[in-house]
Amino acid sequence: MAVKRPTLSQINDVALSLGIHLSEDQAKSYNALLQGNFDAYDAVDAMPDYVPTVTYARTPGYRPYGDENKYSAWYVKSTIKGAAGGKLAGKTVVLKDNVCLAGVPMTNGASTLEGYMPNIDATVVTRLLDAGATVVGKSVCEYFCFSGGSHTSSTGPVHNPYRRGYSAGGSSSGSAALVAAGEVDLAIGGDQGGSIRMPASYCGIYGMKATHGLVPYTGVMPIEITIDHTGPMTANVTDNALMLEVLAGPDGLDPRQHAGETAKPYSDLMKAGVRGLKIGIVKEGFGWPQSDAAVDAKVREAAKVFSRLGAEVTELSVPMHLVGPAIWLPIAAEGATQQMMKDNGHGFNWKGLYVTSMIDFHAGWKQRADELSETLKLTMVLGEYFIQHYRGHYYGKAQNLGRQLTAAYNTALAEYDLLLMPTVPMTATPIPEPGAAVEEVVTRAFEMLPNTCPFDVTGHPAMSIPCGLVDGLPVGMMLIGKFYDEATIYRAAYAFEQAGDWKTI
Repeated sequence: MAVKRPTLSQINDVALSLGIHLSEDQAKSYNALLQGNFDAYDAVDAMPDYVPTVTYARTPGYRPYGDENKYSAWYVKSTIKGAAGGKLAGKTVVLKDNVCLAGVPMTNGASTLEGYMPNIDATVVTRLLDAGATVVGKSVCEYFCFSGGSHTSSTGPVHNPYRRGYSAGGSSSGSAALVAAGEVDLAIGGDQGGSIRMPASYCGIYGMKATHGLVPYTGVMPIEITIDHTGPMTANVTDNALMLEVLAGPDGLDPRQHAGETAKPYSDLMKAGVRGLKIGIVKEGFGWPQSDAAVDAKVREAAKVFSRLGAEVTELSVPMHLVGPAIWLPIAAEGATQQMMKDNGHGFNWKGLYVTSMIDFHAGWKQRADELSETLKLTMVLGEYFIQHYRGHYYGKAQNLGRQLTAAYNTALAEYDLLLMPTVPMTATPIPEPGAAVEEVVTRAFEMLPNTCPFDVTGHPAMSIPCGLVDGLPVGMMLIGKFYDEATIYRAAYAFEQAGDWKTI
């Protein structure tokens, strides 16, 4: 089917949108000169798209209700059986609903994407199935993943299994809740500002944001290519390490990845213990204006476990950590506004797999923008203001400053094997009531970001591990490592897990 040729009026309109003024004769000349180019588009249109094949049988599944979905954490239940054997044989896994699963509905938490059916499997899906896992469905996530709380999805809030009516964290809200509730063994989450680690902290599970690019993002709906991460969320360290062994390594389709950076035997390396490791408690990770003093104290108490296990644990200062959230904001706000929204999810200027079916379907948001979540609309207004009035200057400057922030952490990591701080400054907060003021909705979505988001900018590996309860709600401790040194993080996390029940700290 040939591409539609523009009218002279359309050529003029496009030119004017670019600040180009054409006379009537110029418009006619342009139209004639462009015909050969349209023929080239016809040739591209006639060819089948070049996308990975889908090999495992599945059905669309169904949306569960009532007692079958008591935390409102399931979007779709379906069953896709993987290989007969493998590292994850017998394990059930749920996918965050920003992950493409061919033939199974996907919304990414958004009413404007409802009805979309992906035609590919994300690389992480294929790797999980090849390793013997059984995919059991899609978990609810926040509206286009723009919330650290669990109250913005178009399907309604996700409840924390530890206390109904409280946040499960976001944006991988359903993934965290289902793992914490014991309904699945494993989950895939996504992380651009902390969206694996924050819900892991709120729900008392293990969430690993590996080094940027170690896990292929192919087939996961992008937000902003320089901060996109996807990865494992589990109820124990061993499953997390095994899952990363399966997920990690280049797929040849994701420009976020670097050749040669492959998976390591994390599940073996993690058993080396922590004796002799140097762990630095970053003092700037404590005492934020929104910090709960009991959470800060619990994390400091948990850090003493490493000392008892033979690690050298001391405090250090990384002053630039305090401006990490400020550096992250222009990248997330302007970058997401441009790539995820204005450019229909994928944008331009990078090599890799473009899910063209998603580009086409997602474009419909422009006619339904009032339906977007308040958190996303507010962020888009911010991002577009700076794009229009400052030409992307602050996005570019934030990317430059991101290298300085990276260097600051690298300097600390030259002296220490791991850095340590609270994952989030608080425990789970109450879910805003229906009709709550926009101020409350937005506050509950972004207040927990300051310690997690800087490491999306720098790309350092960071993991949340549960380290105690405050008033019956989980506290998370975050461990940060050198680039591609997830193994050392797992060493510490495993030793901590084996030292005793985290709930009793």
